[in-house]
Amino acid sequence: MAAAASPKPEAAIADPWARVESLPCLLTVEIPVPGFTVADLVHLAPGRIVATRWTVGLDVPLRVNGELIAWSEFEVVQSHLAVRLTELA
Repeated sequence: MAAAASPKPEAAIADPWARVESLPCLLTVEIPVPGFTVADLVHLAPGRIVATRWTVGLDVPLRVNGELIAWSEFEVVQSHLAVRLTELA
């Protein structure tokens, strides 16, 4: 009986992300909110506006699973709010 062939090493080198690219991860964009308190959290409701220190054109951190990976800026695409990567960390 013949032994099963092992995967070719060049296949693993061709696409090193193939084994992990479908794993889920948490992507977050952080916006500073000065003086936000537990009372503010309790009073959050649909339609409520929360003041931030973010200024249009100011880059905001983009994190994956808590690790900084890039800086980004907000952009409106059709009727959606999106982030555009401006610099990799």
